[in-house]
Amino acid sequence: MSLVLTAFTRQGTALACRIASALGGQVWTLPKFQREGTETYSALSQWTGEHFAAGDDIIFVSAVGIAVRAIAPYLRDKLTDPAILVVDEAGWFVVPVLSGHVGGANRLARQVARVIGATPVISTATDVNGRFAVDEWAAAQGLLITNRATAKAISAALLAVEPVGFTSEFPHGLLPEGVMEGNIVPGFAVTCRSDDAFPDGTLVLHPKVLTVGVGCKKDLPWSRVEEAVFDVFRRRGLALESVFCLASIDLKREDAGIRILAERLGVPCRFYTAEELAAAEGSFPDSAFVRSVTGVSSVCDRAACLAAEGGPLLAEKIACDGVTVALARRDYFVRFEVGE
Repeated sequence: MSLVLTAFTRQGTALACRIASALGGQVWTLPKFQREGTETYSALSQWTGEHFAAGDDIIFVSAVGIAVRAIAPYLRDKLTDPAILVVDEAGWFVVPVLSGHVGGANRLARQVARVIGATPVISTATDVNGRFAVDEWAAAQGLLITNRATAKAISAALLAVEPVGFTSEFPHGLLPEGVMEGNIVPGFAVTCRSDDAFPDGTLVLHPKVLTVGVGCKKDLPWSRVEEAVFDVFRRRGLALESVFCLASIDLKREDAGIRILAERLGVPCRFYTAEELAAAEGSFPDSAFVRSVTGVSSVCDRAACLAAEGGPLLAEKIACDGVTVALARRDYFVRFEVGE
């Protein structure tokens, strides 16, 4: 995902380049207005479709109507559509057209406005009324929203000056106005626990903080590794959405089971040498057999703790049909204000 800009006049292209220079974007324009550092295209519709599908933030330096017609065929869902902005070529106004909260268009509009001295035209109700927007905040924190109905109910409650609940297993900063700690519904929770641990009407948000240490026999099918990891999460009542990475010894770097599971979860793998694992701080099981094979007394516990960068071990080694799994949690702080 990146920032792309397009313009259709010489003045508009100059303004787009000014924005791109400040915010790190790429400018595309028509061939007759091309200048150093810009790219060109022949069909606006195709260009828009490609960048929309890639999830790029798109800024049109043009009339709003041009942007609306360009993006119309590609609109999908407010939780997945990218940020779309329009800036008039005189640089007076910056208008978020699409995905103001989850996609970050409102936030980007304010950044652009500061760069060019323009007025951001924000129309979302929570912003207009100066209320906390849980969907925008969650997106900025990298917390995935899967329940749009509850997110909408939270916004409606805040606009009606009704209390909204908040719970967290992590330390947090000062709560926004209208948000109260406790199991009030509607409300939201920041947690590694699975959704069914919370009452209906709770928007459950999972930070990426769990590190999964994995050890396994050579050439086990990836499905066995997946089954073992998933079983640990089910038994512990934890959410797979909170997985930050898989971790193991470097001898498993080419192991298909670990690699494929990481791809399916959409997370990276981290591999450590026996020396790095041996240096991990903490109390770990000592297996003579594991030491004879790997050169270190245990793998999964140590790997999970190293990947968690000092965070606590949540689940010590659990063996399951040729696979061992351990869980650790990275430190996390729930921030509501910039600078916390």
